[in-house]
Formats: sequence, structure tokens, C-alpha cells
Amino acid sequence: MQINIWRILIVYLLGTLGYSSCFLNKARPSIPRIAKYFGTKGRYEEVNPYLLEDILAVNTSILRPPSPQCRPIHLTAIIRHGTRYPTREIFKHMQKLYQAVKNATPGKESWVCEIQTQWKMWYPEDTDGRLVGKGVDDNKHLAVRLSKLFPTLLTEENLRGGFVKFISSSKHRCINSTLSFMAGLTELWDIQDQTFDYEVNDALMKYFVYCTKFLEDVVRNPLALTEVDKFKEGPEMRGVREKIANQLGVTYKNITADMADAAMNLCAYELAIKSVNSPWCQSLDEVDAKIVEYANDLRQFWKRSYGHDINRKSSCILFHDVFSRLDKAASEIKLGQQVSEAVTIQVGHGETLLPLYTLLGFFKDNEPLTSSNYASQQQRSFRPSFVLPYTANLLLALYDCGEGGLRLQPLINEKPASFPGLTESQQASMPLYKDVKEHYKELIQGCDFETECELFSRPNQFSIKEAL
Repeated sequence: MQINIWRILIVYLLGTLGYSSCFLNKARPSIPRIAKYFGTKGRYEEVNPYLLEDILAVNTSILRPPSPQCRPIHLTAIIRHGTRYPTREIFKHMQKLYQAVKNATPGKESWVCEIQTQWKMWYPEDTDGRLVGKGVDDNKHLAVRLSKLFPTLLTEENLRGGFVKFISSSKHRCINSTLSFMAGLTELWDIQDQTFDYEVNDALMKYFVYCTKFLEDVVRNPLALTEVDKFKEGPEMRGVREKIANQLGVTYKNITADMADAAMNLCAYELAIKSVNSPWCQSLDEVDAKIVEYANDLRQFWKRSYGHDINRKSSCILFHDVFSRLDKAASEIKLGQQVSEAVTIQVGHGETLLPLYTLLGFFKDNEPLTSSNYASQQQRSFRPSFVLPYTANLLLALYDCGEGGLRLQPLINEKPASFPGLTESQQASMPLYKDVKEHYKELIQGCDFETECELFSRPNQFSIKEAL
């Protein structure tokens, strides 16, 4: 009690001298408590915390082939780009919230005071989602870890010999992520006498902008995200907005749901880009952060995942490409030939991975996410915070187990996963490739991209902007 009295007195005295109480703040921990709710703006390290101790750490024991005979013969890696700057749309809401804080009554809350007196808007508006230095490192480090996880596939010999293929979306952050991944390998092996090419293929890595049905039924349809709009105006989000408004000393109507989301984003970007626990992180407690996360999850669910069937069907072209690569490797092994493409590195977007995960049946809950079931969805599987951080990845490793047959191991963010729907007896540690193909038989025999999407020959630029 005595300490509190002295603290109040000191704050009062400093206040009379023109000093702000924010200078009395205790040092914050390096990682915000709300970091695990950042959704697609989260760091890869939040998904794999052991990397905070050693960014190149790999646990090869997680790959448990059913017999010593098993050897990996092919790896397909579908990777989201690394850490990036905010896009213009996100920056606009961040700037609006920043101005509201700057105009608020000084000293209302410690985080408000700290932003008003010390923090500056440092995000370059013209960068619009470009890869940052941390994003370069994200991909360099991932390249080294995958070379350690699959030391007989992602090798210097295979890279030099042209047995490693690189494919990228045309978006600058994806191309730069691809180049960074390459740099991770060339620096690892000190390769200075050879350069390596990559293929830009938007049909595979940005397929959603070519899917007319997706653009018409989801992107341009004002009713497609009704559940998102309802939640933004619902009681949970209203509580978050009221709390922020009270902290700022402004009227409730001046704080929108997008500004509440901006508070989360400001915290997320400071951590992802600068490894800083920003004063913005104090604007939301864990209860608030879970609500804002759910609003973002709803958007991902209805715009990219199980909310509309065309979301998953838009990834048919990538699905068939993956299985054609696996089939080719399987055929070459059966014929006693060298696998011509030992590793395929494909770099795209969160919007590339999520529809494919949905098509494969991953992260599906018993009930869909809606505006009215937030309370009952606290244990949901559909959590982009855990699935789609920067540099998120789906790895598909094909193994030749001799008489044990060909087996396929999926890994999500470098952790073994199980194909949804396979029986326990089929699953084992690595299911037989033929069982996986049988399980997805209807998609392999069907799921025609042109039929599902009513494909036009070229997307227009307006459609691309909308889809992203």
C-alpha cells in the first residue's frame, strides 16, 4: 500500500512538471502476450517457439519411416512468402488509428502516453507489402533447415545438377522470398561459380486471380462475407471498440472494427519486423486479441476456406500439379531411373496455401465459423495464427520403402501431419501413396479447374487487386 501511495505521489509531481506517467512504465517482455493471436501477420517463431533459441534447429527424429529401408525420393514444398511490410489498405487503417491516438487526451493510458510522446509512424507507405529484411532471413533459414531435414534431397549436388526446381508467384515479395531461399542454399554451400533460375507461374501460385467463379461469387459478392460483417457489429467486437475508445477518451463511433484490427496489426508488425514489444500491444488484452483474431479467422474462413465451396475448388490446378509431380517421381523410381526433380520449391501466398489445405480437408471443424458461435469455437482447428504465419509451408515428402511400397509424409510448418479422413490402419507413420491417391480419387479424377472456375483466358488487373 505504501509503495502505491509513493507511486501516485511521484506520478502527480511529474505530471505537475509536465512529465508523462508513461515514463514510469516497467520494461515489457520481449514477446507480447497477444502474439499467438496475430493470424496471418504472425511470426513463424510463434508457431515453432524452439526457433527462438536456435533459428536453424531441426529435429530429424520427427520423420519416422516405418522401416529402415525407407528413403526420401522427392520433396514438394509449397511456401508462403516471408515477413513483409503492411499493404496500403492495412496502412490506411493503421494511420487512422495513429491519428486518433495523437489527438487523444494526454496521459489517459500509459500506452497512449507512450505513443504520443515517443512512438513515430515509421512504416513506409510506398512499400505496399514488400519483403523486409526479416523476410529475407525467414527464407534463408528455412532453406538451411530443410537441407538438414532432408539431407539426401536438398543437396548441393542436386542443386548444381538442376534437380531442384524453383517456382514463384509474380508478386515481388514472393520472387524475393524465392531468391532468399536460393541464397540460403548458396551461402550454406559457398556456391559462387553458378547461378540458378526460377520460374514465375501465377497459374499455380496465384491461381485464385484466374478463377472467375471465385471472383464473382466471393470477391465481388457483397453477401459472401456477411458473417464477417455481422461479427464486426456484434457484441464481442463492440466491447473491444468501447474499451479502446475509453482508453483514448474519444467517442465510441470514432473507433471502428477496422481500427481495432489496426491496433492488433501495429503490434504484430512491430514484433515481426523489428522484434519489438510495441506500446500498441497494450491497447488489447488477451480477451480483446482473441476477439479480433476471430474476426480475421471469419474472413479467412469465408473468403478463402470452407465458407464457400469455390474457395477450395479454385486450388484444383495446384492440387493436380502436386500429384502429377509425385506421380512422375513414383514412376521414375519404379522404372529404376533417377528422379528428375528431387525437390520442388514453390513460393506463393497465404491465399495459395489455405484453399489447398481446405481441398485436402485439413483444419475442418464440426461446425462452420459464424458470427454467432464465437464462444463455442474457442477450441477450433481453424486457426490461421497456428497455420499461416509468414513462411508457412506444406511439405510433401515421398518415400521409397522397397517392399513396403511408396509412402507419402505431409508436414505442416515442419511438423508431421496426418491426411484427414484416412483410417488409423492406413495412416501409420507414413501412409502408402496409393492409399492417399485412393482417398483423394474423386479430386484426382475430377476437380477440373476450368470447369469449376469458368476460366477466362486472362485475368484483368482489377480482378487481381480485388483477389489479393
